[in-house]
Amino acid sequence: MTSTPEDIARFWNLIASAWAATGTEPAAALRSTEGALDAHLDAFLAQLSTLSADFTSAELTALDRVAERALYDIDRAELQAITGGSDDGFLYARGFIVAMGRDYYDAVDADPRAASTDADCQRMCYFFAHLHNERFGEFPKTGSGISRESASNPAGWS
Repeated sequence: MTSTPEDIARFWNLIASAWAATGTEPAAALRSTEGALDAHLDAFLAQLSTLSADFTSAELTALDRVAERALYDIDRAELQAITGGSDDGFLYARGFIVAMGRDYYDAVDADPRAASTDADCQRMCYFFAHLHNERFGEFPKTGSGISRESASNPAGWS
């Protein structure tokens, strides 16, 4: 199952809305020191949770499917060469890229050298899956047939 254009737009708009609710632009957060960046990410994730509070199982599953695909699509050796990290560390680095919003994601996708080194956001990797589990007692079944885990995208590692 693939994401619809509406699901993809909703996902990125939700990310932007969560950042807007924190009062911090992602670009400003990127320029922060490590401790300040962590605080910005915590505030962003709290807002993302609040904005998702009333979503149905189907809505959370659709958002998780978009996140899964976004993480999968940037699962590439050339990006890991920039961000570094073990398999888990690289997944968390990709979570950070997604959390920073569509502009940053697209910039890194086009040119991995645009990625920050040593930045991660582990919670973003399975954010909507965990929300679904907390609210509905099970993890969503995206039906995508892909994995967000590192080195699972054969096109990115050939």
